[in-house]
Formats: sequence, structure tokens, C-alpha cells
Amino acid sequence: MALEKLSVVVPCYNEEETIRLFLTESQLVESKMKQGVIFDYIFVNDGSTDKTLEVLRQVSKEFDNVHYLSFSRNFGKEAALLAGLEAADGDFVTVMDVDLQDPPEMLLDMYQKIKEGYDVVGTRRSDRKGEPALRSIFSKLFYKMINSVSDTELLDGTRDFRLMTRQVVANILRLNEVNRFSKGIFSWVGFNVTYLPYENRQRIAGRTTWTFWSLVRYSIDGFVNFSEAPLNLATWAGICSFFLSLFGILFVVIRKITFGGSISGWASLVTIILFIGGLQLLALGIIGKYLAKIFLETKKRPIYIIKEKSQ
Repeated sequence: MALEKLSVVVPCYNEEETIRLFLTESQLVESKMKQGVIFDYIFVNDGSTDKTLEVLRQVSKEFDNVHYLSFSRNFGKEAALLAGLEAADGDFVTVMDVDLQDPPEMLLDMYQKIKEGYDVVGTRRSDRKGEPALRSIFSKLFYKMINSVSDTELLDGTRDFRLMTRQVVANILRLNEVNRFSKGIFSWVGFNVTYLPYENRQRIAGRTTWTFWSLVRYSIDGFVNFSEAPLNLATWAGICSFFLSLFGILFVVIRKITFGGSISGWASLVTIILFIGGLQLLALGIIGKYLAKIFLETKKRPIYIIKEKSQ
């Protein structure tokens, strides 16, 4: 019977307290997994400033199936996910958070679903218990807004935690854009997908580095990468401003003929400013459609730089 490898990609940023706890839980699941499936762990140290790298060095020496990559600095979770997926060589690949908010025991059911014929088995939170109310409100608002303006559907409550076949991962890696938004990329590639619900979990230890404003910036990336709505907004604002200026010109001319003017030159100056400003915003909106697509990509900078990796 041929062995099947399951690669577990785990991004880490200042997670010295959670790494061993994660391994303990995952190894319990590994022992319960169907015979013939071997686990291969790939931890990606995203420029941590604590002892994360030291812990990774230790566990990679203790366990033959634990490996790590360490960045030269903090490049962000998206870069860490990409590095892990590129390093993973398993028949199946899963992406998990090290803080155990992604339940490792779900891998048993996820693997079973893969064997039933699904290409991707994702996870979806059934509630937001324990999450700050403001964050929950804005998160739901984000999903409603982006689904209303984007052709790529993003389900509310979905996590990066998912189990994928080698074919899916290979196609994800074909998308070599610099400005990445993994939730959108995972959805964009398609394939036969199903989701398993679970109750929200809190971190097992340590503190999250995701602040409210970092999540807002991440959401903006989602809009920019998978929707042209921001640029369309600029375009329509220019169009509206342009036509309003035309109405303003007609109003000023008619009032001048009918009632006479108020302050000489004031009305005409305002309408001219509105007219020129509207045309400029319209032009910038159109040009922005093209520049926004190519600006970051043309720099051709590496998405991440690896400083150290396990043998």
C-alpha cells in the first residue's frame, strides 16, 4: 500500500508559546489518522522577534517530520502562506494557524471528505463567540460588501484552514501575483469544494498580532485584489461631478439672463472648477484602472526572502 503524505503548513509570528502545544495536539490526530497517511509539518517563521525560531530549531531536531523556513524579516501572513505552499510536497496540503483556533481533530473528517471526491475541504466558523462585537460587525459587513461587487464569492466565516489536493495547490501556485489575498485566491481557483462548520475557538496561548486596523487594511486588500469597485467609484464620482457642473453652468446662465448675477465672476469660477475637476477625476479613475493592475506587479520584487531553513 502506497503511503500518502499530508503536508501541514503553519505560518508563525511571535508564537513561541503555542508551537509545542500545536504539535502535541496535531500528533494526537496523526496517531488517529488512517493507516498509510504520514504527516509532514512545515512551519514558516515570519520574522518573529521572540524565541519562535529557537523553538522551531529545537522541534525540528526532535522530530524528523518537522521542518521550518525562517524569513529575513516580517513579510506578512500572505507571504508565509505562499512560502509554505511552495515548500509543501505532500499529496494533500493543509493550512493551519498555530494558535489552535483551527481544530486539528477536524483533519480526520476533512480527509474523509477528500476521499469522497472533494478537491478542497474548507472550514467555516458557525459563530463568533468570544470575538469583539465591533470586529464581528465589520467582518460581516466586509463579506456582504465584497460579495456584492466581486465575481469571486467569499463565504462569511470561512478560514484559511482547509485541506487541498495536490492539483489544487499546483493551480494556486500558478497565481504568482505580488499583492496576494489568499481567501480570494482559494475561492477563485474553484474546484469541488465543501465546508465543515465548527464553533469559534480562542487562542490556546499567547496574544494575537491582528489588530482591528490591520484587519481593516487586509479587507482593503481584498477589495483591491478581487473587485474594481474602488476604481469604479472614482470613475462614477467624476461622471457625476461632470454632469453636475453642466447643470450648474445652465443654472448660472439662466439666472444671469433672468435675474442678473450676484457677485461678478464668482458663479462662473465655481462652475469652471467643478467642470475641470470632474474631468480630471474621470480621467484619473480610468487611468487608475490600468495603473492599479500593473504597479506592484511590474516591480518584480520577491514576495519573501528566506534567511534560514531546516536541513
